[in-house]
Amino acid sequence: MLRHLILTASALALSACAFPTTTLAQEEAVAASGPALWQVSDEDTTVYLFGTVHVLPEGLDWYKPAIAEALTGADQFVSELDTSAIPEMVPGEAPPPEVMALAQMQMQLAQLTTGGTLRDLMNETDRAEYEAAMTGLGLPVEAFDGLEPWFAFMTMSQVALMQQGMDPTAGVERTFDGLIEGKDRAAFETVEQQLGFFDSLPMEAQLLMLDQTAEGLDEMGPMLQSMIDEWMAGDPEGLAAIMNEEMSDPALYEVLLTRRNANWAEWIENRMAQPGTVFIAVGAGHLAGEGSVQDFLAERGLTTERIEY
Repeated sequence: MLRHLILTASALALSACAFPTTTLAQEEAVAASGPALWQVSDEDTTVYLFGTVHVLPEGLDWYKPAIAEALTGADQFVSELDTSAIPEMVPGEAPPPEVMALAQMQMQLAQLTTGGTLRDLMNETDRAEYEAAMTGLGLPVEAFDGLEPWFAFMTMSQVALMQQGMDPTAGVERTFDGLIEGKDRAAFETVEQQLGFFDSLPMEAQLLMLDQTAEGLDEMGPMLQSMIDEWMAGDPEGLAAIMNEEMSDPALYEVLLTRRNANWAEWIENRMAQPGTVFIAVGAGHLAGEGSVQDFLAERGLTTERIEY
């Protein structure tokens, strides 16, 4: 549980806003070529951009030959987090010190300092929905009373996923971890930074995300499946439409998406000055819709080309 919470800070930045989940049995295969892949290139540098989904059903055939070719030919792999730096948990054994240190840091960040409880911040309707959702998950309604809303919605989403037999870390990133041995690896952000994004959100935005999570637990499965369908169809605009509908608060959009996208575009521009081939894998929501990484690259005069396959 500790490792799950730590590893998926970024995943749940999108998932808590943009989906909630039932058991993900794989539905009919989407008639599609596969997930979208882009490139930015000049005479001696190529940067591939690939959007990931952090939670996937087993057996989904997403790792297409064009994606494999791009990854195999890359000198460097870049992701949101370096997940390989966080040790695996071994059932029956104490968590590794690295995991415990990160969990302690997370709890310190999440401490509520308003003088009351989390539920004191809610109106009567939202409190009733929240308590019903907590009860439905088998959690005491007072479990997060001393913690900020971002910690509550993140944990509720995690518990819902795991109760339905899903590993929130069993997405594209974990597959890539096993395919990039021998490559230079880099990450745009650290766990501390990502948790800080949540902690920096205005309280109103955090409460909105918590309310959406409590209301949407029963709709998680269909919503996530719709996102996966759009992703597998190679339709970033369709994916953006789903995600943007849910992430309607400007503060959420700025902190969790556009500000980070702008930073990553700056990194890519700087990297283009060095020869070589880079494969970048980030959450698919960062490569879709208004304020995407591609939009910020265009502002910097860099053209992003979709690779057709």
